[in-house]
Amino acid sequence: MKKQNNLLVMVFLSMFVTIGVVISPILRFEGFAPTAHFINIVCSVFMGPWYSLLNGILTAFIRMSLMAIPPLALTGQVFGACLSGIFYRISNGSILAAVVGEIIGTGIIGAIISYPVMALFYGNGDITWFYYLPSFLIATIMGGSVAFLFLKTLQKSKVLIKIQRKLGIQVYDQAK
Repeated sequence: MKKQNNLLVMVFLSMFVTIGVVISPILRFEGFAPTAHFINIVCSVFMGPWYSLLNGILTAFIRMSLMAIPPLALTGQVFGACLSGIFYRISNGSILAAVVGEIIGTGIIGAIISYPVMALFYGNGDITWFYYLPSFLIATIMGGSVAFLFLKTLQKSKVLIKIQRKLGIQVYDQAK
């Protein structure tokens, strides 16, 4: 049973990475990728913070290498991916907390950290520390809203809890 569970976890992780890469061009321009935030939150709720972080790293590096996306793919994904899962866990399964974790992690922390990263790689001296904040916040709110509706629908129909049990992660039954 454990071996089958590991295989299922790897399949789900691969699926999230693939979907994250394939749908990332939708509504995407520099500093604005709402579909990435949708994937981050869904992966966090399905698999937990560490798999979500791994998903964010893998997706970002693939996007950067295949789609010539700047390092914003990394700074705009990993912090939110991890915080989304952590907030979901510490709130005992609140989907809203997962969305808030993504907004704080990417919309604020990732946006601010993007300035020195972009200045290092591209020498963008004409931007400020808060240059990416508006676009990152809007994108995380958009992606987070869609993820919230999607996950609440799965939660209400009891499908979310079945997926979490199959994956062997902590289950929070809040669909009452």
